[in-house]
Amino acid sequence: MIKKDDTIPITKQCALLSIARSSVYYEPVEKMTENRVDLMHAIDRIYTDYPFFGHRRICDELIEQGHQIGRDRTLHYMQEMGIEAFYPKRKKNTSIANKEHKVYPYLLRNLKVTRSNQVWAIDITYIPIDGKFCYFVGIIDWYSRSILTYRISNSLDTSFCLEAIQEALERYGKPDIFNSDQGCQFTSEQFTKVLLKNGIQISMDSIGRAIDNIIIERFFRTFKYEDIYLNRYGSIKELKQGVDKYIYFYNHKRKHSSLNKKTPFTTYYGQSLSLN
Repeated sequence: MIKKDDTIPITKQCALLSIARSSVYYEPVEKMTENRVDLMHAIDRIYTDYPFFGHRRICDELIEQGHQIGRDRTLHYMQEMGIEAFYPKRKKNTSIANKEHKVYPYLLRNLKVTRSNQVWAIDITYIPIDGKFCYFVGIIDWYSRSILTYRISNSLDTSFCLEAIQEALERYGKPDIFNSDQGCQFTSEQFTKVLLKNGIQISMDSIGRAIDNIIIERFFRTFKYEDIYLNRYGSIKELKQGVDKYIYFYNHKRKHSSLNKKTPFTTYYGQSLSLN
């Protein structure tokens, strides 16, 4: 057996045992097991119901539901899913930031949003599908609650966020202010360069203040209960087809009490739309 703290160098120990030195340093990678996916789906449901729960309370809830899991693994899964509790705290933001990226101040505090394209917001949410998971990024018009563009990806990279913002700018013009959290996707030079090039003011949530982007967080909750959890999509292809239908319904058909019983796109354009 190799002993890393032994007085005999590891290289010599490997030679004596006729094993590759690289195997000594191998760290096993956790597989995407069915149990792991089930736990992540359960965390997503708990978080959707109780977005103010931190990893300790989510862990307690999981245990009450019969899952075998500890606090450290719960926190690890939450970080992988990109979620955090909605309250001010000193803990590192689970929407992982890059210290080399510039962070912009939050511009929406006490701001009265009175028209379309005054403020847009973006965020990413975890989406469960059968046996796996992926991520949804959406851009919302703060005033009308319209979902302007969205993308689905199986990884938390910057490219699908860039596709969403570029399409939104091409189709709807540009906002005065664009708000996001401090995730590395949104603080990256690639992403902020697109906004600055178009003369858009950049606003970012304060650390530990996911509630600063509450408009899109509310949409995510509605979206999951009215579509994702009901349909239980079995593949990314099915998910994309289903989400296309739901977003059309949400923008054009679903009336909001906060919009005086109007739909988001009717409010966005300021008039009734003739829909097919």
